[in-house]
Amino acid sequence: MTAMNPPPRPTMLLIAAAASSFLLSMIQSIPVPVLPQIAQQLGVDATTAGWVTTATLLAASACTPLLGRLGHVYGIKPVFIAALVITLIGSVITATVHDIGWLIAGRILQGASMGLFPLSISLLRHELPADRLTGSMAVVASTLGVGGGVALVAAGLLAQGDGDYRRAFGVSVLVSLIALALACTLPRRAGGGGRVDWLGAAVLSAGLISLLLPISQGHSWGWTSPRVLGLFAVAAAILAGFIILERRSAAPLVSVELLRHRPVLITNLAAMAVGFAMFAGQLATSYLVQIPRETAGFGFSASVLETSIVFLLPGAAVSIVAGPLAGRLVNRIGPRLVLVAACVTAALSSLSLALAHDGKAEVIIAFVLLSCGIAMAYAAMPALLISHVDPHDTSIANSINSIMRTIGGTIGSALVITILAVPTQAAFRISYVMSAIVYAVGAALVLIFIRSASRTSRTADELVTSRT
Repeated sequence: MTAMNPPPRPTMLLIAAAASSFLLSMIQSIPVPVLPQIAQQLGVDATTAGWVTTATLLAASACTPLLGRLGHVYGIKPVFIAALVITLIGSVITATVHDIGWLIAGRILQGASMGLFPLSISLLRHELPADRLTGSMAVVASTLGVGGGVALVAAGLLAQGDGDYRRAFGVSVLVSLIALALACTLPRRAGGGGRVDWLGAAVLSAGLISLLLPISQGHSWGWTSPRVLGLFAVAAAILAGFIILERRSAAPLVSVELLRHRPVLITNLAAMAVGFAMFAGQLATSYLVQIPRETAGFGFSASVLETSIVFLLPGAAVSIVAGPLAGRLVNRIGPRLVLVAACVTAALSSLSLALAHDGKAEVIIAFVLLSCGIAMAYAAMPALLISHVDPHDTSIANSINSIMRTIGGTIGSALVITILAVPTQAAFRISYVMSAIVYAVGAALVLIFIRSASRTSRTADELVTSRT
């Protein structure tokens, strides 16, 4: 039985979910423009300052699947609010401290925000009528790109020159408060019950951290160093142990059968491909436009602020429109074909950047199209997942999908940093061509191995049953 509540207000649900996804995207991107100021103002080297981003990544990998399971067991609203409170505490710490240790601690707490997107998708599925579900998911997904773009611009403006880096983190405090206030308006539904596989959560967290840590630090530590190779071996052993553990568990954190289900498996591989190519392409573009043309013969000598406003913000702005339009396309032709079209669009845009990046207009237009492709992919993947999983698996399925995007993004970023260690034109072309190939692989996987009907395979009634 579900708890008695007033009927949910679809618009407020959508605003609350979108605000939370906007927040997590901001938190992910805010440190990027201010890492040099952090290193300078706190008196640490660039490698140490880099832990400001790495710490959040590792924390997110640990807590995202756990939050998804907690949302199913105890109900989405209390877990949603708890994640936002933890995020707010972390945001206050990052905006007020002037110590690298405390800054990293605050960023670890902010990692809880990364579980908000899968919780938002689950919330929408359980509360909205079927005719509003796909479009609402697309709007929420599109805020992921918008939040990142706004964060880059805001951080660049607030911390330009010798400005205090803490001003940039202050933005996350404000947005956290807004998101928390909106979350308090969500309907309270009883959870599905059951128990939480705490051992499985701990083992999965250890495995993901052991995997992501050497990927994110491989360039600094050396890809063939004993530390990197050892952690990869440890990750393989722990994740293999996790699969064995989950097979034997009466109430697993993640159903192995769910992970093996072909549409879920392929969607997760596509998410990994999109994450890889997205971060690789965005990082390469931000590097490219800042290359001093006078000495290198290419690039645009752009400042961090100009990079954010002139080159990256148009793509983020277009994502506001592209996401909802993709939602309409999902209703017409199904999420499978929309995801394929998204990957093809992004692949062609990446090839365009590889072949023509001498003029500002060329780069901006190609990056806008790339952002459109990414927004479409973000809108299609949750819809593709929920068409193949039961309602009670929505949170955990989207949590794993988010982790796969994170793993892909970490690998893509690490490879681009390595390739661009000597930033020649050839290195940039390799980066963009690599991104295009990975997007194409993602499109091929979805087109070939997901053969279901173009529309969602479950009926409208099934999509809104089992409300929590």
